[in-house]
Amino acid sequence: MPARRSPWMDQELDDLRDLARTFCEKEIKPNIETFIADKQVDRQLWNKAGEMGLLCISIPEEYGGGGGTFAHEAVIIEEQAAVGDSSWGASLHSGIVAHYLLEYGTEEQKLEWLPKMASGEAVGAIAMTEPGTGSDLQSVKTKAIRQGDEYVINGSKTFITNGAQADVVLVVAKTNPEEAASGISLIIVPTSAPGFSRGRVLDKIGMKGQDTAELFFEDVRVPVANLLGTEEGQGFIQLMQQLPQERLIVAVSNVAAMELMLDETLRYVHDRTAFGRPIWGFQNTKFKLAEVATEARVARSFVDECVGLHVEGKLDIPTVAMAKLWCSERAQKVADICLQLHGGYGYMNEYPIARAWADLRVSQIYAGTSEIMKEIISRSLPAPS
Repeated sequence: MPARRSPWMDQELDDLRDLARTFCEKEIKPNIETFIADKQVDRQLWNKAGEMGLLCISIPEEYGGGGGTFAHEAVIIEEQAAVGDSSWGASLHSGIVAHYLLEYGTEEQKLEWLPKMASGEAVGAIAMTEPGTGSDLQSVKTKAIRQGDEYVINGSKTFITNGAQADVVLVVAKTNPEEAASGISLIIVPTSAPGFSRGRVLDKIGMKGQDTAELFFEDVRVPVANLLGTEEGQGFIQLMQQLPQERLIVAVSNVAAMELMLDETLRYVHDRTAFGRPIWGFQNTKFKLAEVATEARVARSFVDECVGLHVEGKLDIPTVAMAKLWCSERAQKVADICLQLHGGYGYMNEYPIARAWADLRVSQIYAGTSEIMKEIISRSLPAPS
């Protein structure tokens, strides 16, 4: 739990935090090692979360969701991070995929998929990255060519969160291969569609329990009605409009991870002795943890501001880019300090700090690299008058 109560919290969110904490402590924390060994969470975890009302909590009740706001999602993200888990892709499922469907889907698409996602019956993923295309989404090679009343999809995707368990994938594809941004569309693809296949679950440095997978599309046919939106060529705009929430999700999880690392390290340095006294007794330890506490507090304050602005619909793209940049970079700095204070034990996977150190590195890459964040921020800077 955050060291102080965030200003956007209220009694309803306090109650949700208690529920989410209980769920994470019972269903996730004892199973983290199993998730890592299996390279994915237990499929039943999704169903249990759905039964508890912890999936798609910011989706309107008419579509099976909880009728909440991003603040509700943030509470769940924080409590998952607080038990040291990076395996469960619920924040992408609920905070990203479901919102693409909510914002751009037809009524039929919403009614078909959102209730299933809210119950845990269907797991969602979004397929952007390709083997040769990362941040440059305009250059995707996957094609969705219309033939009569169907799209025929061919291509491959990689680094897809929830890829191994997904029941529905939003596929970023070129419906007009001759165009760049204006040729991109998002297509809803059920993973039961003939021609769809999954590759390996990728072996990553960190986040080893998350089913990050390769996906392949070989003459996959879906109805034209599976186009997300009212017309072709809107995909790039949809991506740009939704990426800020994805970046805020990263920032929220980074701050919660910083607070967890601080707590874990404080516990360790008070219990561990060196040269006849607790490690806490050395000035270097106190000074380093003073830095960590300050980094976490500053990041928490900034993210709290961003969450409040986002709930009000006032969070702009440069500001959330700043939050994502700052929190991902600072979380890695905190992880380095905390691992160092653990000494040799910090390098052992049995200690939460080791997993956190490895897990956090990707935060500077996914949802837009740090370099992309700097580019976005720089565009907002005024020229001298």
